[in-house]
Amino acid sequence: VQLQASGGGLVQAGGSLRLSCVASGITFDSYAIAWYRQAPGKRREALSCIRSSADSPAYADSVKGRFTMSRDDTKNTAHLQINSLKPEDTAVYYCAADRWATYGSSCWGYEYTYWGQGTEVTVSS
Repeated sequence: VQLQASGGGLVQAGGSLRLSCVASGITFDSYAIAWYRQAPGKRREALSCIRSSADSPAYADSVKGRFTMSRDDTKNTAHLQINSLKPEDTAVYYCAADRWATYGSSCWGYEYTYWGQGTEVTVSS
């Protein structure tokens, strides 16, 4: 199983980025997908998750309105669109996949099984 996150980079505050997560080795449409981030010296933070393409994404309160998650099961890909970037968004962003997270009423609160290697986002002020 491999999750490949990409799309990070150095961007000025106020800019946008679109992160991508391409999965292989899993039946993608059977897995919930989540995005997390970890800033230097801070704990990992859950940002968004989606159980299936039939569901709407769920977001952490801290990113609602600026982050938009989507998935394309035909391409085994999930995206995280980040707008109005702030310096505090600087972190390594990870995607994760978990089959059990599709079964509950929410994709939050699970220990996701598979993780990508992360893509680094740096926002300059």
